[in-house]
Amino acid sequence: MSAAVAALDWGTTRLRAWLLDDAGKVLAERRGDDGLITAREKGFSTVLEGHLAAMGAPETLPVIICGMAGSRQGWLEAPYVTVPAPIGAILAGAIRVPGQGRDIRIVPGLAQRLADAPDVMRGEETQLAGAGLPAKGRHLVCMPGTHSKWVAVEDGAVAGFGTWPTGELFSVLAAHSILRHSLGEHPAAVAADNPFFRQWCERALGEGGDVTSKLFAIRAAGLLHDLQSDDAAACLSGLLLGGEIASAKRRYGAGDEPVVLVVSGALAVLYGAALGVAGLAFRTVDADEAVRAGLVEAARENGMIGAAA
Repeated sequence: MSAAVAALDWGTTRLRAWLLDDAGKVLAERRGDDGLITAREKGFSTVLEGHLAAMGAPETLPVIICGMAGSRQGWLEAPYVTVPAPIGAILAGAIRVPGQGRDIRIVPGLAQRLADAPDVMRGEETQLAGAGLPAKGRHLVCMPGTHSKWVAVEDGAVAGFGTWPTGELFSVLAAHSILRHSLGEHPAAVAADNPFFRQWCERALGEGGDVTSKLFAIRAAGLLHDLQSDDAAACLSGLLLGGEIASAKRRYGAGDEPVVLVVSGALAVLYGAALGVAGLAFRTVDADEAVRAGLVEAARENGMIGAAA
């Protein structure tokens, strides 16, 4: 079985690369710390060809890329597609990197140019394309991460989206606020079955997403009620996730269809628990599988591989 395309999710600090057949089956895989920051120093072509050679990719194998390689600071800027826009049209707008010995294309990101809600994304649009959304109807997609994205999709087109920097807020508050004394130098991984996680998620949801008025209470609980560091981390996580979900629910509504949760790893359990506390039905799509499926679809839309059988 031979590779039909090489697919890369090229982030700011990390890179994931796969050799895929024309059905999207993984034939080889590489992961590394040579994301945008490193690649700018070493050279994007050098980094790419090194990974391809390590996987035994033929010299003529086409390459489809999503993520920060297409940013203004990346290899070649792939201009944002303005929403609303059909998902297929977004993928078909991949730009070709000039001066290369093989066909290399980068999928564009998305821009929401509303004056009162400007927003951008790069990389998540490809996960969205591979999430298996029905062609008809309205669907709400949640993609957790450092900067969580919530996307409204209507009849196969991105109608709008929003970013909640929940993961970044947790890191900043844990390391650079008064809460660092409560969570400790190395905050513990949060378990979804920790009762403090659920309690503080419920508090945020009950207040309609207001979290700022409750942040200091985590510190106070340590001083007055002997709240331990592991439980303090669970409080902060539950509070931030509950606030994100309440805010997104207020903006987009609950809808009749389950929320599509595109996620991998520990976040899948945490967000699943928080959505359950919020009373929202959901179905989970593995984020790694989604980005690969989206990259294959992008390769098809750009004529790099044939149509699906």
